[in-house]
Amino acid sequence: MMMETKNRLVAVLAIGSTSIRLVVAEIAKKGQWQVLDKAGKPVTLGRDVFTSGRVSRESLTECLSVLQYFKELLAGWGILDTDIHILATSALRAARNRDVFVDRVRLATGFRISIVEGIEENRLIYLAVRFALKQDFPQFWQDNTMIIDIGGGATEIMLLERGKMAAAHSLRLGTLLIEQQSRLAVGSAWSQRYLRESIRHTAEFLSAEMNLAHINSFVGVGSDTRIAAAIIGTELNEHCRIIPREAFIAFVQQVQHYSIEACVQNLHIPYAEAEGFVPGLLVYRQFLEQTIASKVVVPDVSLREGLLIDLALGVDPELQEEFFSQIIASAANLGRKYHYDEAHNRYVANLCLFLFDTLSHEHGMNRRERMMLEVAALLHDIGMFIRGEDHHKHGQYIVVNSEIFGLRRDELDIIANVIRYHRSAPPSQEDIDYIALQREDRNLVLKMASMLRVADALDRGHTQQVSLLQVELKNETLVLRTEGNRDLSLELIGLEEKADLFQDVFGYNVLLL
Repeated sequence: MMMETKNRLVAVLAIGSTSIRLVVAEIAKKGQWQVLDKAGKPVTLGRDVFTSGRVSRESLTECLSVLQYFKELLAGWGILDTDIHILATSALRAARNRDVFVDRVRLATGFRISIVEGIEENRLIYLAVRFALKQDFPQFWQDNTMIIDIGGGATEIMLLERGKMAAAHSLRLGTLLIEQQSRLAVGSAWSQRYLRESIRHTAEFLSAEMNLAHINSFVGVGSDTRIAAAIIGTELNEHCRIIPREAFIAFVQQVQHYSIEACVQNLHIPYAEAEGFVPGLLVYRQFLEQTIASKVVVPDVSLREGLLIDLALGVDPELQEEFFSQIIASAANLGRKYHYDEAHNRYVANLCLFLFDTLSHEHGMNRRERMMLEVAALLHDIGMFIRGEDHHKHGQYIVVNSEIFGLRRDELDIIANVIRYHRSAPPSQEDIDYIALQREDRNLVLKMASMLRVADALDRGHTQQVSLLQVELKNETLVLRTEGNRDLSLELIGLEEKADLFQDVFGYNVLLL
């Protein structure tokens, strides 16, 4: 894959529930990359956290020993500290003493750990799957697809409807949690019933966003499916294998009563991999049986490869636009889940984008912030699902407590605040959710909310009759010129109610002609 010599060496360390894994790669200037080395060491981090809620002293010592080993290994590669990336997933996310763990690691090794949110895991997994399948599995962009990664402490799920993101979730469902909560041997009848009920409830939750019975492509990303694919799968390309549906189900049926020792002996896999192997496969099978997929597609990639791809591509305009379109698709699907007025919300979003593009020199926001404004506009009336009165506050609550593919928690907080202030009183220093934001983020909320209020006012009657022809800045006035001769009385009332924040933020009166 490499085109040039003297390229950049990078390392990615992933601290998971059951192991710490390393990948070393060489990244070319043109966005290409090649794996040079891989290594992994088992740890008991997840067993601690999912039992007691904390990382024990023993697990901390164990992790420090493993990380010190990897530090020495990386020293031999001569990789710069700035090119060593350490990610931690569900176990540390859930640990009450995670800040202490992160600080101890930094002091002992110099490694700075980034604890990855579940939705960010989804983004990186999507990147890795896209890389593995794009050329040789075109159905990925046409079918209804489930991408699922089952780990020790969490399950990451993405649902795509004809290639567009319908939903993305990080679920508290992992092999260690299953083992802990079932309290019996995983292969037992009671345990399998527990699994079926858990996954049935999860499927019902997911079906509010997309009917799982309509999914015809099933992508399994976890290490358990990779082991199964190595045993019974056939190669699609160097990065992916395929297992027919019935062959996968038959294999799970064969191994479901295996003990850990039997997995090691019969399947020739390491003990650390064998510990969660059977419960992981059982969960994959339960989800597969909710779909009509004829095969299990197994990319030989993980979170680590996703970050490598992200580092290699950098700010790739084509990929960035694809991601933004997936974020918008995910937001729109969230709106449909709460029965929003799609025509009105999309219309207001388009007006917002028109204002954003025209006033670019006034607001100074970037392309990603444009996307965030579009999401806020798409979902500004989502709170109507609860009640019309105070729907701006209900909308804020829904968004804060939802997951939208590709959006970080801090970005969701900004968007939720924009929705909160799309009507009624402007922000004040008494609003806890607003003042909890960073100063720069509060400024973003003010700019976005002021544009959204103007755009919303232009469709006060929810009729989509106003078509902006031109936006002009004249002296201290923003002039909005409309197309055709229509009665604008409702829109003028709307602007009188809502244009005050725009005037305060940008210093322009708003005139509709």
